[in-house]
Amino acid sequence: MSNFNYDLIVIGGGSGGLTVAAGAASLGAKVALIEKEKQPGGDCLHYGCVPSKTLIEEANKFKQGATMGLDLDNKQHFKSVQQRIKEVIATIQHHDDADRFRNMGVDVFQGYGFFLSKNKVSINAGESIITGKRIVLATGSRPFIPNIPGLKEAGYLTNKSIFDIQELPDRLLVLGGGPIGMELAQAFSNLGSKVTVLQKSDHILVKEDADIIGFAENLLSHEFQIYKQASLLDVSIKEGTRIATIQVGEKKIILETDAILVAAGRVPNSDTLGLDQIGVNTDNEGYIEVNEQLQTSIPSIYAVGDVNGSYPFTHVAGMEGKLVVQNAVLGLRRKIDYSKVPWITYTSPEIFHLGLTEQEAVDQDLSYKIYKVELGDVDRFVTANSTNGFVKIITDKKGRILGAHAIGKGAGDWMQEVVAAVQFGKRIGDLSMVVHPYPNHAAAVQRTADLYWREKLFEGKLPKLMKTYIKWLR
Repeated sequence: MSNFNYDLIVIGGGSGGLTVAAGAASLGAKVALIEKEKQPGGDCLHYGCVPSKTLIEEANKFKQGATMGLDLDNKQHFKSVQQRIKEVIATIQHHDDADRFRNMGVDVFQGYGFFLSKNKVSINAGESIITGKRIVLATGSRPFIPNIPGLKEAGYLTNKSIFDIQELPDRLLVLGGGPIGMELAQAFSNLGSKVTVLQKSDHILVKEDADIIGFAENLLSHEFQIYKQASLLDVSIKEGTRIATIQVGEKKIILETDAILVAAGRVPNSDTLGLDQIGVNTDNEGYIEVNEQLQTSIPSIYAVGDVNGSYPFTHVAGMEGKLVVQNAVLGLRRKIDYSKVPWITYTSPEIFHLGLTEQEAVDQDLSYKIYKVELGDVDRFVTANSTNGFVKIITDKKGRILGAHAIGKGAGDWMQEVVAAVQFGKRIGDLSMVVHPYPNHAAAVQRTADLYWREKLFEGKLPKLMKTYIKWLR
């Protein structure tokens, strides 16, 4: 048993935890990092963003090749995709390698942390006991597994285990129409699996703007089966085939499938920390409650990333990690601001989200205006034969951007200038003034912003005044 004293203990080696550990160490703090896996990186590196985006990229290439008439073996190609995923993870792992953090001066412990007191943590049931002035919880989340009769016995996949399967399933049943479910459903469909998605609510991707949802549903429903208002009642297995009983509205359907992917939400990894013993408050779902400084109910303990229930994104965990370094290490009182946080769903076409949806603007009783441009009106998308999609920007009457949404090829990249505009307090009219090389994709943003000036200059009293001015004074 060992006993060490630290300025800061970080439990969890995902994006948020690594940001805190690196930042604190660079400022001269004595830091301990506790990570349950052999190597840090968290879900994003090993089971989330990195492998899924690699899979999506390779699946899109396969579909493109098949569309061009190439005779491709999807089963064999899937094996090369798996190898590619391993190579990408290994390449990026270098940035999160435990030895890299040790070289920064961070003491890295492999195992599980458990609170003995608000400043004392046991690692692996007492293998080591360490104390810290301040502690940061960054333990992430895991897939929620619904209690469905026969599901456990029949076997299921999650975003963690799906990258380890040895063969491409001929038929795949996906539970959940959120971002994870839709991204993986489309990827496996593009690779040649017959995919069926079950979504409990009336729509998929329920956090998106209604116009985006409608457009995405129309596109994706042509690629694979989507059942809405649907749930899995039970599963049995017969001769290696899974027999699923599905409730769709008032109807029951029997579906045969080779694999079941559970993508029905996440639960926080807070239940093994011993939080109740020291009085750290959690909500009914287990998410750790934090204030605007990301402090828990015990001010010396902070929580970042998925475990605090804010936004389940790597970039948000990193943003929170930077703020905690300032607050926990430097003693500042910075407040977190999620209003400028964008996210992307990496379906094809991509979906971009920033700020309020139109329905949220209505619910908040805001006075707003909509500016919308179809990608078919933007030359670069026409030349690339990628006209499926649109840009929609929501503003107040003075042109301040309340929300921005887009669906289109590469939307996550070319909508980034809207994020910069919001970040630096610019209005929609300012985006119109940005010079865009012709022809490029970001011109879609400029075309949308042009609508603001067209409205200002060519509607209402101003055109009549200008006409009089030109006639008599110019």
